[in-house]
Amino acid sequence: MSDSIWIVIGILVVFFAGLASGFPLAFIMAGIGISFGVIFMGPAVIPMYMSRAWQTVDNYDSIATPMFIIMGNLLAYSGIAEGLFQSFRYLMGPVKGGLAVGVMIVSTVFAACVGVVAASIGTIGVLATPVMFNAKYQKDISLGTIMAGGCLGILIPPSIMLVIMGSTAGISVGKLMAGALVPGLLLAGLYIAYIFIMCQIHPSWGPAISAEERAAVPVSKRISGALVNLLPPVILIAGVLGSIFTGAATPTEAAGVGAFVAFLMVIAYKKMTWKVVRSVVEQTARFVGMMLMLQVGANFFCATFTGVGGGDVVKAVVMVTGSKWGAFVIMQLIYFVLGFFMDWFGIILITFPLFFPIVTSLGMDPVWFAVVVAVNLQMSFLTPPFGYALFYMVPLLPEGLNLLDLYHAVWPFVAIQAIGTAACIAFPAIIMWLPSIM
Repeated sequence: MSDSIWIVIGILVVFFAGLASGFPLAFIMAGIGISFGVIFMGPAVIPMYMSRAWQTVDNYDSIATPMFIIMGNLLAYSGIAEGLFQSFRYLMGPVKGGLAVGVMIVSTVFAACVGVVAASIGTIGVLATPVMFNAKYQKDISLGTIMAGGCLGILIPPSIMLVIMGSTAGISVGKLMAGALVPGLLLAGLYIAYIFIMCQIHPSWGPAISAEERAAVPVSKRISGALVNLLPPVILIAGVLGSIFTGAATPTEAAGVGAFVAFLMVIAYKKMTWKVVRSVVEQTARFVGMMLMLQVGANFFCATFTGVGGGDVVKAVVMVTGSKWGAFVIMQLIYFVLGFFMDWFGIILITFPLFFPIVTSLGMDPVWFAVVVAVNLQMSFLTPPFGYALFYMVPLLPEGLNLLDLYHAVWPFVAIQAIGTAACIAFPAIIMWLPSIM
């Protein structure tokens, strides 16, 4: 055990040095896995790495990932978000804070269509940022709403993160999506409640739109516009998630159908061009290539880490309190801390193979644990210094604002995410109710 501890320390030192150097994570993990594996386990481990690389690409469930990415990218070009935003802008605008509430509602609907944070923040940010600042909304409310709402794209199903979690941990992706739906809507509801309450306490933070602007669009037109723009994405979401939850289709099959329907919707909205097709294919190929490289690298890393006794070391650290809930708290703290320095993809690929044997041995429900982690990792997108939502938002900032303004804007929403995580832990039915009735 003592030798294993020193080897594990060496692996972790090299790993974090590689992260600090800015070298791509996939190659850091693959390099550490192969070099430490050959040194401490011998050249005979090379065939094992080849086998693991093949298993990574020969995974039927992973086909859902590019299909959902295609679906999300197509919908980002369809103009659905723009129509929704304009409708809810006038529908909610007469209420103090109504514009920000409308942005959060649109973000929630769009999250269920896209499943990728970059696309959600990019689309909603472009639409909402100038309008909210022109309406004299307080900058923290404006920026925090867009970033927190955009992060819902990775939690509310169909979510790419849930697909990766399921394939990595060997859990039903359908049950993970069912388990994450209510927590995602809970977070959206908490955000809306915070925005509404703060804008009632501080009316200058979210002033109502002017009477002249409201008069330009009659109430009947606001309602009909919201329904017309809301109906297509709701049908798509209900079709994809409904087929998964009822067992009519696997997540992979539902993803394929969703991508095809999104393709038809882009044609119906008259947005289909060769430029759109090329962009969707390029973005999907780039993401899938990155995903496969990360998965192969993580497989090499975890194979070596467990082979040199790292799994026993991790278990000893996690179980230092000697109790089930002590181990659970330590694991969740590790996820929270890693979120400051790494993206969710790397965190899941590294930790799930190490933590899930502990989770199952302690008798925790794997679906519940994975969804708690998914809610916890919402904070990783917003926490400085490397929160990805912050960097996605930087190019959209109005003149005179910078990254420090984003750091200041996110903390109330990070606190709400912590509250949402605590609620899912304290009341497991928030997660488990829907999977239990599937």
